Amino acid sequence: MIPRTRHPYLDHPGPLAFAHRGGAADGLENTVTQFRRAVGAGYRYIETDVHATADGRLVAFHDTTLDRVTDGSGRIADLPWDDVRHARVAGTEPVPLFEELLETFPGVRWNVDVKAEPALRPLLDLIRRTGSWDRVCVGSFSEARVARAQRLAGPRLATSYGVRGVLGLRLRSWGVPAGPRRPAVCAQVPEAQSGVPVVDRRFVRAAHARGLQVHVWTVNDPGRMHRLLDLGVDGIMTDHIGTLREVLRDRGSWV
Repeated sequence: MIPRTRHPYLDHPGPLAFAHRGGAADGLENTVTQFRRAVGAGYRYIETDVHATADGRLVAFHDTTLDRVTDGSGRIADLPWDDVRHARVAGTEPVPLFEELLETFPGVRWNVDVKAEPALRPLLDLIRRTGSWDRVCVGSFSEARVARAQRLAGPRLATSYGVRGVLGLRLRSWGVPAGPRRPAVCAQVPEAQSGVPVVDRRFVRAAHARGLQVHVWTVNDPGRMHRLLDLGVDGIMTDHIGTLREVLRDRGSWV
């Protein structure tokens, strides 16, 4: 059973379908073109990542450097925006500013992985300035970074658990006492980590008992999608946006 919504970010009927980097399977991850494809396919939740340039501009980009997916090179943190904006993903698509995405897709809710500490304050400043509290959920592998975001922004900000929070929830699902509950609206987790299952029925029940939704990344196989939905997870992140849409349609859960 899906838990009671604790934050307006999660106010959506049925399981949440997240387009991971907009739908990375198409090869244009984290670009306006790919985000537009996802929105055109009916997605209202999109996962992306943010870094800050050397002059403090917030860009939607996964890697620390431009090298893997663009025709540019270098660490984003060392480059001014004027250099980054000339790089092209897959040789064709510009790297977008996150502010541009909020403006271009006003009906979208964003799941944002803060990849480095310098990106945190610009992100919170942008959310505050644009009044996007209900449209952005902030997460990070760094527990300290998520905690810092919560301290700076307060309860208006939706956040997911960091690694230690997820570990504590996993331990509690096994009946092992864990540390204090950290404020969050969801636990965003892989199916398994280093061969150890993370998501099972006990984990989902433990999360729901604490008012947390469970979102699983990154799931591209339809059989695995069905299995996770049968366990009661509340959201799935996928690179294959067409596959997840069809699975949810088959189950009568595509909204």
